Amino acid sequence: MTIVLQWLPLMVLLIDLVIKIIALGTIPRNRRPSSSLAWLLLITVTPVFGLILFLLIGSPFVRGRRERVQTQANHVILEHTADLPPTKSELPIGMGNLVRLNRRLTSLPMMTGTSHGLFGDYDAAIAAMTAAVREAQRWVHVEIYIMAWDHTTDAFFGALVDAVRRGVKVRLLYDHLGSRKYPGFGQMNKQMTTAGIEWYQMMPIHPLKGRWRRPDLRNHRKLLVVDGEVGFMGSQNMIDASYLARKNIKIGRKWHDLNIKLSGQIVSSLDAVFALDWYTETGQRLPEEIIPPENYSVGEQAMQLLPSGPGYLTIPNLRLFTALVYRSQHRLSLTSPYFVPDESLMEAITTASYRGVAVELFVSELADQFVVQHAQSSYYEELLNAGVRIYLYPQPTVLHAKFFTVDDVAGVIGSSNMDYRSFGLDYEISLMGTDPSFVADLQRISDEYRAACRELTAEEWTRRPRAKRYVDNVMRLLSALQ
Repeated sequence: MTIVLQWLPLMVLLIDLVIKIIALGTIPRNRRPSSSLAWLLLITVTPVFGLILFLLIGSPFVRGRRERVQTQANHVILEHTADLPPTKSELPIGMGNLVRLNRRLTSLPMMTGTSHGLFGDYDAAIAAMTAAVREAQRWVHVEIYIMAWDHTTDAFFGALVDAVRRGVKVRLLYDHLGSRKYPGFGQMNKQMTTAGIEWYQMMPIHPLKGRWRRPDLRNHRKLLVVDGEVGFMGSQNMIDASYLARKNIKIGRKWHDLNIKLSGQIVSSLDAVFALDWYTETGQRLPEEIIPPENYSVGEQAMQLLPSGPGYLTIPNLRLFTALVYRSQHRLSLTSPYFVPDESLMEAITTASYRGVAVELFVSELADQFVVQHAQSSYYEELLNAGVRIYLYPQPTVLHAKFFTVDDVAGVIGSSNMDYRSFGLDYEISLMGTDPSFVADLQRISDEYRAACRELTAEEWTRRPRAKRYVDNVMRLLSALQ
């Protein structure tokens, strides 16, 4: 025993050294330099804790069955759309390359579709989706990150129940960890089961059932498809705008979102994403008649859906966003509730501003998440120095819309934030459109935000307390742990 105690300090030192040496040659593999440095710093300071945390959440990609399903799905989509004629819509100069980029990264082609308007009003968006479900004749596909059956969403769930009674097939997916913390979670599940709604959890974590994965890899998508003819997508979850939190209700905090209603061929892309996620979670293939392209009406606008997430090793949304920013020539308007950009995207944005592009960024004055609020604040000084105009949406509202426009040639709307999480850890969907009316609709939303916001000035930002600067920088480092 005495000998063991004598050698214990040396053994601890050797274990510490081995951990650091292995980490030095392992962590940087296929990882961003900033993420690598953050992990190496954590393991250097606290080797054992850092190693355990890395083993728990160190891989930003799904492996095994989920990775195989994603790869197989990409091949199937390519085969089924290989003979699809190109859209007759004329693309703006330079956009053809980006369409091919998206196609290569996600397999989904450019299609046609019709936008039936944007929904910036929270209750109006739910009402529109409810009305669409009430018109369903064959099937309803719901896939939303957070779902709660509350006083605001009761009409929507009621429409789903009525649809089942009419003989409509209702399939529903929600994220397990994303939804379970909200009031009425268990009761919602029981009510859906009783009503005959076929529902499953996405990315479930049930250790006792052998279902375990990195807990912060989530499915953040929001979409609704009715009969393969009408689709909705955007940033909004199916829950009350207060997210049912007493603190939010007390201070009047509500989420402000943006959704879009679609018809035409593009709806088949939404249904394809749902079909893949359904199969991934259930092992059930949807019937072939669910997504026959010939049954879709032809829309007028050129659109392309861009799914992304930990199943895509090429980070499609980051590549598209960065490429579009470099495409900008005159005006670039960005809206993201959580703005913690990758180095490549940050350089693209500041470079655009230095090139003379009028760049504006809309964010919440006060985000709902402590780490994100401080991490994104650490980028403001560099943005302001580059000439980017930052607009703060007044608290207590959380600006949760996610979209941006590039000149008058392209617009993107969806569930993806401009942060590390949306680029690497969350399954997301984004819609790119190039029709002038599509872009103009999004620009009008930016105009509304600008009128409601106050602009952050460089002078104001330089006066912030040193303690806040310190916290900002620490949170920026923590946000890079991926």
